[in-house]
Amino acid sequence: MSYKIYIIEDDPWYGELLKYQLSMNPDYEVSLFSNAKDGLDALYKKPDVVCIDYSLPDMTGEKLLQKIKAENNAIPVVVISGQEQISIAVNLLKAGARDYIVKDENTKDLLWNAILKIRENADLKQEVEVLKEQLEQKFSFEKTIIGQSQALKKIFSLVEKATQSNINVSITGETGTGKELIAKAIHFNSDRKKKPFVAVNMAAIPKELIESELFGHEKGAFTGAAGQKIGKFEEAQGGTLFLDEISEMDLTLQSKILRVLQEREVVKIGGNQTTKLDIRLLSATQKNLAEEVKKGTFREDLYYRLIGLPIDIPPLRSRGKDVLILARHFVDEFCKENKMKHLTFSAASKDKLLAYNFPGNVRELKAIMDLAAVLSDGKEITDGDINFTTVRGDDHFTTEEKSLRAYSCDILSFFLKKYNNDVVEVARRLDIGKSTIYNMLKNNEITLEN
Repeated sequence: MSYKIYIIEDDPWYGELLKYQLSMNPDYEVSLFSNAKDGLDALYKKPDVVCIDYSLPDMTGEKLLQKIKAENNAIPVVVISGQEQISIAVNLLKAGARDYIVKDENTKDLLWNAILKIRENADLKQEVEVLKEQLEQKFSFEKTIIGQSQALKKIFSLVEKATQSNINVSITGETGTGKELIAKAIHFNSDRKKKPFVAVNMAAIPKELIESELFGHEKGAFTGAAGQKIGKFEEAQGGTLFLDEISEMDLTLQSKILRVLQEREVVKIGGNQTTKLDIRLLSATQKNLAEEVKKGTFREDLYYRLIGLPIDIPPLRSRGKDVLILARHFVDEFCKENKMKHLTFSAASKDKLLAYNFPGNVRELKAIMDLAAVLSDGKEITDGDINFTTVRGDDHFTTEEKSLRAYSCDILSFFLKKYNNDVVEVARRLDIGKSTIYNMLKNNEITLEN
């Protein structure tokens, strides 16, 4: 997501200069306001940082700072002023300004560094909160990986073995089977649970950005590299790095990752300083990597580095009555979130669920049960509420042979329409990354409906 920066500056030339400087970072979304009133009126959009001129025609910088803090005390405010009086700076800092910068030839660089520091502190605070939240969750296998089938009990046994050492783990399974959930269960039950769990979907990152995302880069390493970036390998230091969809890597990237794993160190793009790594690597794919090695699309030496302890997650269709246990769980969860009364299942609805093969696995079941809860009479879910055809939007869902990717597009299109194109809400309900939806929209695999 973009990082929103407001600049409130009455001098149009100077304001545009600062805006141009900050806009060199492609992550920054910079908005310029020529007076205090317009800037205050736009605070509802929740900017990440507000930079204000001390001397504005309609309000003093001190008054504007007070109003911003009264509206949202959490917004960091940087004051830019032609005044060099120490007393003014001290009073503003006491009033809640995050930084005070005097207008001179160094203003642009000072402002850049001030915002960089504010963002790093915010990111660190967010990481701490996320880590606290994750640690508070109870990642017992039986509570997070729901089911009682023999196939799943074998998975529990392997996951438990994985938590007792630092061996790399390779997780395979069809889309929607819960590969990331298995990875989290391993991490949060291991001795690394107090350190970061960093997940990367290799298929969701553009090819030209993947190396920077994984290894980081130094300032000036390439066009647009306006500052130093920490890569995912370093971000996972002391903890676990989960690489999903690893079969999507090209051979060049594979060789670079192999070197990092062999040397246990990483070098940022454009840099020459090595950073020693202490991470555990978990990987996942829906493809058969051994077959990819035979085809020549995946390096054999990297394959043996990654394979470690293999865990193959069974598809939902082979888990028997786990379908009903999961269906019950998803409906209860949906009713709780939407303040609905408890729903029972008719015998016919259970038979219908057990007879379906769920090409989209657990993810598809959740989508179907969310819809069934909405369609129900508020007391019982019937077989009529469990409508596989409605998920796709026509009457060919169960009979027309299509790829799993195509079925995923159908489900996403339905949910985007249902939740008024709210990508964040759809991603939350289907338990997928927002980037997955954005990439499918970008590639015209799905479209937003008016």
